Amino acid sequence: MKKILSIFALIALLTSCSNDRQADNLSSYADNEIAKGSMSTQEQAPNESSELNEMPTTANKVEAQDVIDKKIIKEGRLGLKVKELDKTKFIIDSLVKKHNGYYANENFENSDLELAFHLKIRIPCANFEKFISEVESGNGEMLYKNIDAQDVTEQFVDLETRLENKKNYLARYNDLLKRANSIKEILEIEEKIRPLEEEIESVTGRLRYLSNLVTYSTLDLTISKEKDFKYSPEKRDSFFERLKQALSAGWFIFIDLLLFIIYIWPICIIAGVVIYFWRRNKRRKKEKIAKNN
Repeated sequence: MKKILSIFALIALLTSCSNDRQADNLSSYADNEIAKGSMSTQEQAPNESSELNEMPTTANKVEAQDVIDKKIIKEGRLGLKVKELDKTKFIIDSLVKKHNGYYANENFENSDLELAFHLKIRIPCANFEKFISEVESGNGEMLYKNIDAQDVTEQFVDLETRLENKKNYLARYNDLLKRANSIKEILEIEEKIRPLEEEIESVTGRLRYLSNLVTYSTLDLTISKEKDFKYSPEKRDSFFERLKQALSAGWFIFIDLLLFIIYIWPICIIAGVVIYFWRRNKRRKKEKIAKNN
């Protein structure tokens, strides 16, 4: 009987140790499964191994494509002084519509010296130079011009490669998640999936932002018109008008003073009583001193 109990205890102990080792080694198992993904594909289809070896990597394909298709962000600043502001603004509106652009920001300024439109225009990259050329061909006087071009091809290659790799890892972790046998395994795999999904969202957002800047170039355009300067001397009132204002101001001061005195009448009465008794006591003291002498 003791031998039978010992055998059952030994079996239970070995089963428990096996489960612990399986849970502790889940992370390394998942990594090994991901690393062996390509190896298993080769084992299942050995005839295709030579074809897979001849295919370029994702990074190489992206680099080869981007060498041909450069990713350039173009930005510019242009200032024009015109004689007919409204007419020029109408022409700019027509050009923006013609080149499939839009206003990202539009601001009108009316200062003492000039009238001006401050425009932030987004134009498709392919039409950017042509749009600027047509704007410059108008009758306005150019005040300043600045065009910048930034090559972000390397950033695109890096982001697209990182995104592709992270998506591959995510797909393999999802496959492991489907084959998980316990809640503990599911939770551990999900802990690895969560940061991957966040990184994929971040990289995707960055790519969209750069793509928008590349697809649509930005031009900060200012068109202004100087105002005609007219000297206008300071206008002053006539003598009688100023005399009337002075009498009116003096009368209001007198009324304000009278009202102030009325406001403080209790203080005036108390002060008068105090002064009266003080002077009477002082006079009595003088009379007493005079009698003694």
